[in-house]
Amino acid sequence: MRLLVIPLINLLVLLRVLLGLPFRLLGARSRPAYVRFRLAGNPPYRERPRRSRLPLGLGGQSRPEPATVTSLEGFRKALEVLAKDEKVKGILLVMEDLEVPPAKREVLVKLLEGFRAAGKRVVAWAVSVDNLGYQVMCAADEVLLSPAGRLELVGFAAEATTLGEGLGRLGIKAHFFRRGAYKTAPELFTHARVSDIERQTVESFLDERYVDLVDSVARGRRRTPEEVRAWIDSGPYSAKRAMAGGLIDGMCDEADLPARIGAKEDEEEGLEPMPMYLARLPWPPVRWRPLRPRPRLGVVPVSGMIVPGKGAAGRMAGSETVVKALRSAARNRSVKAVVLYVASPGGSAVASELMLEAVQRVAKKKPVIAFVDQVAASGGYMAALGAKEIWATPHAVVGSIGVFGGKFETSELMEKLGVHRTLITRGEVAGIYSSSRGFTERERALMEAEMEETYQAFLEHVAKARGRTTEEIHALGEGRVYSGTRALGVGLVDKLGGFEEACRHAMGLAKVPAEQRFDLQMYGGPDRGFSLLKLLLGGASAGTYAFCPTAWSLLGFKAGERFE
Repeated sequence: MRLLVIPLINLLVLLRVLLGLPFRLLGARSRPAYVRFRLAGNPPYRERPRRSRLPLGLGGQSRPEPATVTSLEGFRKALEVLAKDEKVKGILLVMEDLEVPPAKREVLVKLLEGFRAAGKRVVAWAVSVDNLGYQVMCAADEVLLSPAGRLELVGFAAEATTLGEGLGRLGIKAHFFRRGAYKTAPELFTHARVSDIERQTVESFLDERYVDLVDSVARGRRRTPEEVRAWIDSGPYSAKRAMAGGLIDGMCDEADLPARIGAKEDEEEGLEPMPMYLARLPWPPVRWRPLRPRPRLGVVPVSGMIVPGKGAAGRMAGSETVVKALRSAARNRSVKAVVLYVASPGGSAVASELMLEAVQRVAKKKPVIAFVDQVAASGGYMAALGAKEIWATPHAVVGSIGVFGGKFETSELMEKLGVHRTLITRGEVAGIYSSSRGFTERERALMEAEMEETYQAFLEHVAKARGRTTEEIHALGEGRVYSGTRALGVGLVDKLGGFEEACRHAMGLAKVPAEQRFDLQMYGGPDRGFSLLKLLLGGASAGTYAFCPTAWSLLGFKAGERFE
């Protein structure tokens, strides 16, 4: 049936192209010398598949304006088309509240550098831009700001929080146990001040990102690292100050951009988006339907805090949802390989281990690559261990091999509120989960033993997956957190690379030729929001968790839990 339908569809596509040819020929001479792109938010790696409601890395559901970059892959293809057109001089890149992780920023920079290497010009313009946006703009030939604009080049900051003293004032006591001096998660609830270990961990990540900021700006603006550091220490900047200091090349209102870059005066607003350019191209790129269906790569996201069940209301990766998604990907014969996209700081130790087992089962049937561009820490890293290889980007947060557990005691709070509860038990440890009191000595010993057992199991999982001894992993564990670059150095990940590279590698392991195109198919997906406090207070109060608050504080999780 497909052999009959697909030629018919391609014939209709060809007829459509031929019918529009006269109109495109009429406009071909007036096609723009510069094409406008709008870079905003967090564009996905690839366009969302039509058959799926789930974001494939993902933007919003509303239709964007024509100039908006809707995927990094689409942007790459557009630049390839423009680079081959002799009439096109370059592009205008309008920046608006860009919020991509460092991994996507690197992709954007490489795309712009490649476009410039083809002899084309890149002009970047913004009203207001921060560190991240400025790093992308520095890959352009010319950097412009609105006269009313600002450049928020100020370096990086992360706020580590402790709630111990505040909870105490409310009458809530946190009773937690942990395995690993670097497993600082319970300190959020038990400490009055941030510990030296937590501070040092955060500082190590800030150091790496600061060096990267200095290097990228120095390279793009052709300045020395010392000059860039002085720029950062003198920020933020008004557009006028930025221009006087040489941080930008000029100031220009949006309406004056066409004249500034030398676009044609008769063009609407002086610059046209990519769809308008294609409408004036005699032979635009056409996506023909293949006679044989393309091989598929399954993508299963583990996004947000890991919890048992379906995840429900919250940006949570429910073990039930992820396990079902993995099973579906394994059953689908057209799916040749699977990429486990991990963007999680961890969560429930039990749920994380269920995910690990499911990944291992799929990996016995087809290649599975775990990819991390933001965070795979603690339980998130545990889930990734079942893959054949773990790929990470240089600034991803990886590791935090350790566990903690405990409960909150609210007896003082209840007393302040005039609420009186009497705990009546049968059995020496029947009240272990009660929030009416703390742990007895017997209960403390049982909890300590459970933490040790869970931690040793975690070490064994990592040691087996990474081909190391538990002693070697323990030396890397105890809650220590690594960047992707450092994780590669100590052997916790296999390769550094981007999303497209990881996908192509996974298909290569499945014996799919490197030149053959493939489609992505999403399975499962993220839910809506999350609460660490809700996780720890809900269900069994004395649970066991594998969670990394350092990743939480570094990424802020504005969009960090979604497959983006």
